[in-house]
Amino acid sequence: MTDKELLYIEDALSHEQYFQEKCKETAQNLQDTELKNYVEQMSTQHGQIFRQFYNLL
Repeated sequence: MTDKELLYIEDALSHEQYFQEKCKETAQNLQDTELKNYVEQMSTQHGQIFRQFYNLL
């Protein structure tokens, strides 16, 4: 794997972690139950994507 490819993977992992954290933070601040559940699902999905990327390494 080239250095550039490794940097791309590192960026992708960082983005997925960031999205997961922001979704968690946002969900904690929501009052609407349906919207809160949706954002929590998004957080879970970003966590799964992160793990899938990570497991590829």
